[in-house]
Amino acid sequence: MIFSFNSDRFPTIPLGSFTWKWYETIFNDPDVWDAARTSIIVAVCTAVLATFIGFCTAYTDFRYRFHFKNAYLALALLPPTIPLIIMALAMLAWFSRIGVSGQIGSIIIAHTVLCSPFAMAVIRLRLQQMDSSLEAAAWNLGASEWRAMRHVVVPFVMPAIISALCLTMAVSFDEFAVAWFVSGLNKTIPVIILEILQGNIDPQINAIGSIVFITSMTLVIIAQLFFMTRQKSRVQVSNNV
Repeated sequence: MIFSFNSDRFPTIPLGSFTWKWYETIFNDPDVWDAARTSIIVAVCTAVLATFIGFCTAYTDFRYRFHFKNAYLALALLPPTIPLIIMALAMLAWFSRIGVSGQIGSIIIAHTVLCSPFAMAVIRLRLQQMDSSLEAAAWNLGASEWRAMRHVVVPFVMPAIISALCLTMAVSFDEFAVAWFVSGLNKTIPVIILEILQGNIDPQINAIGSIVFITSMTLVIIAQLFFMTRQKSRVQVSNNV
């Protein structure tokens, strides 16, 4: 980040004079803007889809008992344990087979598979703090299952949902290996950074990296703040229903 404001081309000490030149360079580069737009679209869509899938998976684990539940949880948490290169190659082969390789939707699907377990883990931890009798109380007061979900479960886990949104968005925004294999011409910020590095030493990498770092850290900090939020366990079921 310090070198991104350095007028010298090479990252050496002592530093040269202070300059905004490298930031002006990337702000005037249409390829960087295209990559940033693609990264934002992918990150937002991935966060929404991954958080929804993570919530459904976590709630299923919280509410229901069924055979092979341990296998179900192991499968749900499997993607982060697979090496990224293997997952990227598998995704590329699958997308090529169904004819959707190189599209933004391909990156979103791949990142959703990768990020859903993170969302599930965060929301699952929050659900474990919830008294399982709260839903039953809402049902006894006349609420349907969907209404009890809307007015009891969702408000209780909302800090975890927001935390999962921010966390999965940060993971998607930073992810490189899978995006590099399946993105095609729809390059994300990490992919375009690699392309710049394949040439020679370019100080605009410092500027791009600083922006990516600040963005990712902001999302992670927000996620942590919401995750640490402790709401009172008492829920006014009678008022909600």
